[in-house]
Amino acid sequence: MSRSEDYTIEYILKSQTVYTVVMVTTVRELMRKEVFTIEESDSIQNTAMKMNDKKVSSLLVVGSDGKPTGLVTERDLVRKVCIKDVRTSEVKNKEIMSAPLITVDSKSTPSIAADLMLKHNVRHLLVVDDDSKDANKLIGMITPLDFTKYEEYVRSDEDKESIEMILEYYI
Repeated sequence: MSRSEDYTIEYILKSQTVYTVVMVTTVRELMRKEVFTIEESDSIQNTAMKMNDKKVSSLLVVGSDGKPTGLVTERDLVRKVCIKDVRTSEVKNKEIMSAPLITVDSKSTPSIAADLMLKHNVRHLLVVDDDSKDANKLIGMITPLDFTKYEEYVRSDEDKESIEMILEYYI
């Protein structure tokens, strides 16, 4: 490249104005809105079949009153059932579910959600709407896979670091 070409490129670059637009992504924008449930008293065999039918990796466990009590994940099935060689038709969700439920506010950043997952060693967070009339109303769920939608838009180093940590740890 000649000297005059160098000058031209530098001039063009220096003369351009750079505008930065900051868009804050929230957990609400990344979460899955449909959360499937199963009763505490159902067998884990039914749970596995429902997970397969719905193509999900977890089900929210509810008590007879319909209130959430825990979560059964594929990981729970593998670590608490498969390796122990138990009869899946005889074990109930209540016996293997993960509890207590860890929640994140829908207005939180993905980085806060990732930090919560790491802090509590979980892969699923229930998303609640603290502004709702029904305090802590469940509106969705977020998992590490949902962060992949966000990662390409991450701009701040702090957010990028938290998201990369959760993705490396869990995926």
